[in-house]
Amino acid sequence: MSRLLQTLLAAAALAAGCAGPEPFVPPTPSITSPVDGVVLSVDSAGLGDVRGFTLRPTSSPFAFNFTLGTLENPTEFPPGHLAEHLASSQPVRVYFRRSENGEHIVYRLEDASPAAS
Repeated sequence: MSRLLQTLLAAAALAAGCAGPEPFVPPTPSITSPVDGVVLSVDSAGLGDVRGFTLRPTSSPFAFNFTLGTLENPTEFPPGHLAEHLASSQPVRVYFRRSENGEHIVYRLEDASPAAS
């Protein structure tokens, strides 16, 4: 083996050994339906065109994105009502299913009871 090849192999082995351990990647949290939480943002082009929202569940420090699907109760809880919950921080109850690509698709929204003090 040539001296250059030995040097390159030694350098590669040294570099591989100095790379250190893989960085810690926390597991992705999951939630189950229904979930109560506080609306952090609403994705809309007006009260009549709400596409989705971000929610922080009352039982979690994480925030989750939701996409509105066809709602079971659009007259009881119009999607535009999410803006009031955003402004007031009153919790909502979200019923959803998980799509094949992991999206949270909402099929029902309700006012949730405030957390007990």
